[in-house]
Amino acid sequence: MKELILKYAPVWLQNLAITIYNTMQYRMRRGGAYRQWRKYYLEADSLTMDEIAAIQNERLSEFLLFARSSSDWYSSSDLLSGLNGFGVLEKKHLIENLNEISTIKEKAAVVSYTGGTTGASMKVYYTKDDVRQRQALLDHFRSGYGYVLGKKTAWFSGKSLVRDQDLARGICYRDDWVNRIRFFSTFNISPRSFDAYWTALVGFQPEYIVGFPSSVFDICVIAKQRGLKYSGEIKAFFPTAETVLPIHREVIGDVLGCRLVDQYASSEGAPFILECKAGSKHIHPLSGVFEVVDSDLNEAVEGELLVTSFTTHGTPLIRYRVGDRVKLADPGFVCTCGSVFPVVESIDGRTSDFVLSREKGRVNLGNISNCTKGVKGMVCFQIRQYSVDEIAVSVVANDSFDDKNESVFIAALRERVGLGMRILLERVDDIPREKSGKFRFVKNLMEN
Repeated sequence: MKELILKYAPVWLQNLAITIYNTMQYRMRRGGAYRQWRKYYLEADSLTMDEIAAIQNERLSEFLLFARSSSDWYSSSDLLSGLNGFGVLEKKHLIENLNEISTIKEKAAVVSYTGGTTGASMKVYYTKDDVRQRQALLDHFRSGYGYVLGKKTAWFSGKSLVRDQDLARGICYRDDWVNRIRFFSTFNISPRSFDAYWTALVGFQPEYIVGFPSSVFDICVIAKQRGLKYSGEIKAFFPTAETVLPIHREVIGDVLGCRLVDQYASSEGAPFILECKAGSKHIHPLSGVFEVVDSDLNEAVEGELLVTSFTTHGTPLIRYRVGDRVKLADPGFVCTCGSVFPVVESIDGRTSDFVLSREKGRVNLGNISNCTKGVKGMVCFQIRQYSVDEIAVSVVANDSFDDKNESVFIAALRERVGLGMRILLERVDDIPREKSGKFRFVKNLMEN
């Protein structure tokens, strides 16, 4: 039925269906114990670190006991050893053994699907209280920037909403009339469709933006090239699902005049890392436990994340290898916002989003993205690496990207990846996004 409506129904009927569906979903997410959880997270902000640690340890013990007694997958785990008594949970385990890991049946669950940027899509089961607790924390966080449901919001996420005939008429979105949300398609952003997106965004005059930073960045790059700036006031942009890069903050801030307020979690249910008004990224210790480990699973200051989430009773995530890397701040760092919650210095994103160089080693996403500084005419680019000695670079650009600007870009890229790296550059009309609607600057496709 959903597919038929999206394919054949007129736009007004689709807007009505989206409005009704969203309203029902929001009522569910904010029902039950939602208000108690909002109060819980508000009060947690004023606790001491010792009080927070005690509550976290209590919640961890309760969650591990629940998982061991309710999930076949964890039934043989050693509770006496705490987290160390549980093995590392891989993405492939969730894909292949969901019924053994989960504690509820699909019919009784709130099902969450996560996109296939890793090569395979997944789903997990939430209990309703899991969903309400996560929504309560997210709403508590966003309320610090003035957001409440019903404020005008432009939403850019991986929803395939728009048909070819809609784009031909300049329609690149669908509207939720009651909750005042305009959902923009992230699959159709290009120089050819820019006018439709810019007109729809400016005409809507949102107070907030939520969604993929790369999608909004693509629009802002073209706007900047055309000398356009947003005339309204956007109070905050809450990016989701992708790593926020310095170039995202710079270009989006310049064109839209808004601040990006980073938030980290995952569709599978990872705990939260939330950016405060002072610009620090705080681990929220009452949403779960973050372990930062090296390649041998030893505790590290910088490394891969293993997450244990307190809001995953439907599909318990314990020591789950989420696929992202972080660097912890110095233990002596004290944030000026006053929060005692631990601080993450950087979130590097997916572990495969890097270029491996014989000369430079691992070159991360942030360094790669800076190659466009001072380069005119570039709309977007993507690097694909199949071997350690060669990268393929696809570039979408306009006429301003001449030989001189191409040379500047390649020189900046070579400075980062090394003189020995072969760089194969190709100009293209478009770079496909992932099935999830996300855009990846770098795709490391080398075999392990």
